[in-house]
Amino acid sequence: MVPFSVDLHGKTAVVTGGGGVLCSAFAKALAECGASVAVLDLRLEAAQAVAEEINASGGRAVGVACNVLERESVLRAREEVLAAFGSVDLLLNGAGGNHPRATTDRETFSLSDLDEEVKTFFDLQPEDVSFVFNLNFIGTLLPTQVFARDMAQKGGTIINVSSMNAYRPLTKIPAYSAAKSAVSNFTQWLAVHFADAKIRVNAIAPGFFATAQNRSLLFHEDGTPTERTGKILAATPMKRFGKPEELLGALLFLADERASGFMTGVVLPVDGGFSAYSGV
Repeated sequence: MVPFSVDLHGKTAVVTGGGGVLCSAFAKALAECGASVAVLDLRLEAAQAVAEEINASGGRAVGVACNVLERESVLRAREEVLAAFGSVDLLLNGAGGNHPRATTDRETFSLSDLDEEVKTFFDLQPEDVSFVFNLNFIGTLLPTQVFARDMAQKGGTIINVSSMNAYRPLTKIPAYSAAKSAVSNFTQWLAVHFADAKIRVNAIAPGFFATAQNRSLLFHEDGTPTERTGKILAATPMKRFGKPEELLGALLFLADERASGFMTGVVLPVDGGFSAYSGV
């Protein structure tokens, strides 16, 4: 259930990465408020499963296969969206994530690491770093290039998904941290670039949410928390992970022209206080 209702009837929303934990919640919330929702995901079956849930609940949705790193794939997805709903009013760039190949084994470097079988900063391969960076940044740029063209004549709303990594980089994940920093900067750039076209561009910066992608970093196989989880919760004043539904208020606020019509270029933290806490 959405935390409050905004009227998105007559609007079409495109959600990339819509088969994931957080973005599927975004897609369902937009549909619950009346929007027709195109759920885009690299995995067609995941996109269709979310769309089927929305349709079964009385909403309107379609699941579409889309690789946000390939322009032709995004263009094909656009054709399917326009065939189904006729227009695009809101784009939520949610596709992204990290990959173990672009992650160091340890938080800080020690000379002894060179003699052990651990992956250090020096072992990171450019192609692996590029994959993570591109997934987050190019995966935001390409859908924006394709779908914002449909908004150029009438205005619209773009909501990107940044991260707490954009405020301060986290240990072990340099590519993801750099990429999300780029997404925040790009959000501000787009806000200025599209202002005359009446396209608002903002971003949500989630704090720590337990998802399928980061679960192995946060919990051991037996479900007990890792040392990293202890550090995260110690640095989060609310002392817990967020729940996907706790992002929906920020989403709907930014999606609603009446509520946030004079807001653009904003990166909105939803982080349990993480960005405010100095550790002392």
